[in-house]
Parts: sequence; C-alpha cells; structure tokens
Amino acid sequence: MPRALELRDLGRIPYPLAWELQRELAQAGKASARDLLLVCEHPEVVTTGRKAQGKDRDPEAELAGVRAAGIEVHATERGGAATWHGPGQLVGYPIVHLQPDERDLHRFLRALEQALIDTLAELGIEAGRNEGWTGVWVGEQKIASIGIACRGWVTYHGFALNLDVELARFRLFDPCDLAGETYTSLAALGVEYERDLLVARVHAHLAGQLGRTPA
Repeated sequence: MPRALELRDLGRIPYPLAWELQRELAQAGKASARDLLLVCEHPEVVTTGRKAQGKDRDPEAELAGVRAAGIEVHATERGGAATWHGPGQLVGYPIVHLQPDERDLHRFLRALEQALIDTLAELGIEAGRNEGWTGVWVGEQKIASIGIACRGWVTYHGFALNLDVELARFRLFDPCDLAGETYTSLAALGVEYERDLLVARVHAHLAGQLGRTPA
C-alpha cells in the first residue's frame, strides 16, 4: 500500500515555532514515521538559505532594507538565497521520509514544483518552470519559491505560494537573487481562490507526485 501524506494546517504561526517543529519532526528519521504536509502562514519574516550565507556574500548589506523596515531575519539550513514570508502567502513544509528508491533531492524538488503547477492549472493559470531557477513561474514572473533541507533522508522546509501578498515587500531586497519586481501573486493576476480548497488541491497533487495517498 502507498504511504500516506497527512495534512496539518497550523494556521498563522511565528516562523521560529514552525521551524523548530519541522526540525523535531525531521529528527524522527524512522522509516515507519509518518509523512506530513504542514501548511501555514507566517507573520512577516525574511529567511536566508545556504546560498545567501556563502563566503562571497554580505547578508547584512544585502538585507539592509529589510532590517530598516523592522522585519525579522532568520538564517536557516535550507538551500537557496533569501526569501520573504508574510500574510497572504501559503507556506508548505513537507516532512517526507524518502525511501531508498526515492533518494533523489532534485526529483523531490521537481515534484514540489509540479504539484504547484498542477494546482495553478486548476485555477486557470498556465504556470511552469524557468530554466536555471527553482520555483514556479507565470511567464516571466515568479509566483512560488521553493527551498528544502534534508536530514537522514527526511525532508523539511518547502514552498511559499503567493496568494494575496504585499508585493512591495519583495522590493526591499533581491529575493532569491531576483529583482523584487519579478514576483507576482494570485491576487495580482486577478485570480479568485478559496484557501481551504486550494490547500486540499496542493495536498492531493503533492501526494500524487510523491506516490502517496492524501490523508
């Protein structure tokens, strides 16, 4: 029988609490442990990944506008550069115990992208990938960011899909090393959505991409 992917909606939760929960769940690390999709929304925060913390980078200078705006910054262990989280965003953290035949993180990233692409297609949005960049794009605009970490072949961190966000916040820095003007949202595209239904669609599509059953 396929493994289940269980859904847990955390609602609005401060980033540090969600981060600690992910790490606790990832530490379980047993093949018999449950696979989970945590969904939530965060109060405004910027997180940096390993790329943004490289020796040739200066996060203090790069995020000066963010700090001047009074936004918290957290350095994390996920891949990628800096990104913004805040109200009007659907954040998803898949805690997935990759089985021996699934241990390909590039394939896992593509599964996350495809689940979001398929969900957006159901809303009438033709989304896709942009070669050389991780995430989901609508034309030349980015609508979802993705960055993961993996511990003992258990994934954590995940994706952020822009629903109805304050896009001006992306212009305070270069999110994911892109110009802030690159970003869009469902609201900016004039697309109506119902959050609970959207969550259910993402859950179902991600479970399918990972060979799991939604639960």
